[in-house]
Amino acid sequence: MIQNYKFTIAYDGTRYSGWQSQGNTDATIQGKLETVLSRMTGSSVEVTGAGRTDAGVHAKEMTANAVLDTDLSTAQIRKYMNQYLPADISILEVHEASPRFHSRYMAVGKTYEYTCYAGPAKPVFDRNYVYILDRNPDIRSMQKAAAYLTGQHDFKSFCGNPRFKKSTVRTVDSIQIVQKGPYIIFTYHGDGFLQNMVRILTGTLLEVGFGMRQPENMNDVLDAASRKAAGFMAPACGLCLVKVDYQ
Repeated sequence: MIQNYKFTIAYDGTRYSGWQSQGNTDATIQGKLETVLSRMTGSSVEVTGAGRTDAGVHAKEMTANAVLDTDLSTAQIRKYMNQYLPADISILEVHEASPRFHSRYMAVGKTYEYTCYAGPAKPVFDRNYVYILDRNPDIRSMQKAAAYLTGQHDFKSFCGNPRFKKSTVRTVDSIQIVQKGPYIIFTYHGDGFLQNMVRILTGTLLEVGFGMRQPENMNDVLDAASRKAAGFMAPACGLCLVKVDYQ
């Protein structure tokens, strides 16, 4: 039976070249999923993700969809995938979806978390999931700067792809920055994010936290519409896609 399926996926992106398949299927999350599903159905399967996370980026609830020709139940599909996928990729849920469901085009919002660590001892068990800082940034200054970045803006300065031709206007409706012990967590929610955008936002906010920029400078960065105006790009390891929203 041919059916469109919706998948919710968690993965540790440490050893992968990102989500998007680029020839070498073993190097990407999409490639791993397609290999297992193609083996399960006996025919070529294309998996569409809600986004294209960078190399080294993680996900707690990535959403994807694929059209499968199978008589297996959703529970059997999940069991098969989790049996043959590597230990750092897990299928959390499988649901039948409408033929029109498209995980990327129908997404209306996304939540990302970026985690930094500023403790005195090395975070041995979290080292692949945090950006280790050598000192504590000023949280209040970063929160003030974040307020300038919320709302609808042209985020071209925060786009890592200089050849991006489509609109770079996005709405970021929430940026929360909290410190929990030695961990500093940036939480972003918006209608969509440009390539490397969350990592560049985080790097820019950290520069504010370290006194290299003033919070009021964020307006100038946005107005410049140039990648050179923004701060450094924080490493991929600290970034995690938390959730994808649908209506």
